[in-house]
Amino acid sequence: MKTNFLLLTLAGTLCSANLNAQTEQPKDSVSYETLDEVLIQAVRANKKTPMAFSNLSKEEIAKKNLGQDIPVLMNFMPSVVTTTDAGNGVGYTGIRVRGSDATRVNVTLNGIPYNDSESHGSFWVNMPDFASSLENLQLQRGVGTSTNGSGAFGASLNLLTDAFSEKSSGEISNSFGSYNTRKHTVKFSTGLMNNAFEISGRLSNINSDGYIDRAKSDLKSYFLQGAFIDGKTLIKALAFGGTQKTYQAWNGLEDKDKLENDRTYNTSGEYIDAEGNIRFYDNENDNYDQNHYQLHWNQRWNTHWNTNFALHLTTGIGYYENYKVNQNLADYGLENAFVDNKEVSKSDIIRQKFLKNNFYGFTFSTNYRKGNLDFIFGGAANKYEGDHYGKILWVDAPVKYSYEQQYYFDQATKTDANLFAKATYTLEEKWILFGDLQYRNVHYKANGEETGFVDDTFNFFNPKAGLTYLINESQQTYFSFARANREPNRTDYKSGAPKPERLNDFELGWKLSNEKLQVNVNGYYMRYKNQLVLTGALNDVGAPMRENSGDSYRLGIEIDGAWAITNKFIWAPSITLSSNKNIDFKAHIDGEVKNLGNTNIAFSPNLVASNAFTYLLKEDFSISLLTKFVGQQYMGNTDSKYSKLDSYFTNDLVFNYSLKTKKWFSSIDFNLMVNNIFNVKYISNGYYYTYDDNWSNPNTTKTIEGAGYYPQAMFNILGGISLKF
Repeated sequence: MKTNFLLLTLAGTLCSANLNAQTEQPKDSVSYETLDEVLIQAVRANKKTPMAFSNLSKEEIAKKNLGQDIPVLMNFMPSVVTTTDAGNGVGYTGIRVRGSDATRVNVTLNGIPYNDSESHGSFWVNMPDFASSLENLQLQRGVGTSTNGSGAFGASLNLLTDAFSEKSSGEISNSFGSYNTRKHTVKFSTGLMNNAFEISGRLSNINSDGYIDRAKSDLKSYFLQGAFIDGKTLIKALAFGGTQKTYQAWNGLEDKDKLENDRTYNTSGEYIDAEGNIRFYDNENDNYDQNHYQLHWNQRWNTHWNTNFALHLTTGIGYYENYKVNQNLADYGLENAFVDNKEVSKSDIIRQKFLKNNFYGFTFSTNYRKGNLDFIFGGAANKYEGDHYGKILWVDAPVKYSYEQQYYFDQATKTDANLFAKATYTLEEKWILFGDLQYRNVHYKANGEETGFVDDTFNFFNPKAGLTYLINESQQTYFSFARANREPNRTDYKSGAPKPERLNDFELGWKLSNEKLQVNVNGYYMRYKNQLVLTGALNDVGAPMRENSGDSYRLGIEIDGAWAITNKFIWAPSITLSSNKNIDFKAHIDGEVKNLGNTNIAFSPNLVASNAFTYLLKEDFSISLLTKFVGQQYMGNTDSKYSKLDSYFTNDLVFNYSLKTKKWFSSIDFNLMVNNIFNVKYISNGYYYTYDDNWSNPNTTKTIEGAGYYPQAMFNILGGISLKF
């Protein structure tokens, strides 16, 4: 089916014009670039937008794109903290912005929502090597500008896929590194045929053993796009997706001795055999196949009006397989067994838990630009359909069951529709007014063991307003206010009846930009009502658990910049200082509800800093020293010493050399990354949990605390070579 679709797309769809200019430099003339910008202009910020944002270009991505996932490639952007289950940036990876986890970072691909409708997360492992097909990406910190999909509470991330090419081209890239990590990528473009058509594509394969024991990844992906370009019309079709198989490393490591002396130990799949030996289940794997289809029609009607309309479909199916020790047979719909006339109610079980889903809908936007006014009206309507079900593969106890016997089934649906209108207006060439109004309607329905019966409808109104003052040609200052509302995710329903959360976001900033120096200073105050904060605990698939915390806030200042000290030496630092607090936080401790006062929000370090020194030996040869510091943080919301995650400081070296040739290849590019050059033992992520012991001492309840950790790779290397022709 997939192959047929790709062949049809190759034959019948025709290719893409893409974004060679930054969105902050709009053009009045008709061009391929402006046509392609319509894809993302409804969700992108520009220099007139009163908010903090950062861009990564295709060239910047390519310098570090050796197999690690998109969150890891974004690690040195302001206020960003990344982590990886396998420890080396391949497989399951995560991102936090201003302390907000991935469920709060709204992600769009060419303006199409990517976040999972139920979990709100973005699983980059399902799109391996997608970075190789990116033209650029933009990270907006805070609420950001109106966008489609789940509301942004920490940041908005939107990605634009590859630009069209007037000339035919090809590329073969291979990289190799520590832990048997390797990436193989082939790309092509037909160039512009008959001044109207282009077809381009990519095939990739990534494999890695992972830093953590058995945390293997086998990742395959494809990307195909075609466009028809005719004057003021662009029709663009895309098909892309991936297949992943990863050995689970969700459990982390709780044993403090092993954490110190055997930090790569992985408990996933661990069991004890009949002879008392510790064994590991070979197929403790996560498997998923995801495919995306997009069709965009961009039209420039005249010098003032342009439109974009897009259809999309995402399909996914997959499962993870577990060896589960000492499980209650009743939980799997099985009858108790009798062994030697003794009733057995528990047994080791091998199970599979499946997810099959479809996500489809449309987005649209209309842009009017004339004189001092830039106005956009748009919206989207999307529907999600998900089937959750489980199968039994094996039971140790002598009970009656059928191979692949289904033990639960749950269907969930979600509709999500929104309309927005936003405008910027320039007053007297110095003042720029910004307004943004969004209405969003969400309906979620589910009935499963995990959620209980859910049939909730939410109506959200999200206004935004701001003011920018142009001090001179190189400086500006701005202030903005934004309100955001968002619904709970699927996991939130497991702990009761969660409330929707609300955020009031205040941003105040100053920007300086000239030929040698760029500086961005941004202060923010984010006040939450009923914020769903991470408890530090994980569910049975390693997903973080959350709970409403009442009132809370994030207060901080972000400073980033770039300074060309000389023609050969560039300095690019960033620092975020923040205070992240739950107000009058209450918790169940030792059988009592205690008011702990103001406590730190989980996974929210008060200091995050990065630094990049780049030296250009010559035009095509650069060396960069990249440093990252993440301050101490808590993995829970009670400020317990058991939930403390130590600060860490890492240093990487990056070498890039491009050899221009006149025969066979247009260039041969060499890339080398030496990560964690000082061999630091550090932990970037973990979890914290509690349970009440009311059996050790009768009539006494004692709260027991525990924590697990995800060690990250020590000194490691990735090197690659790309042949371009």
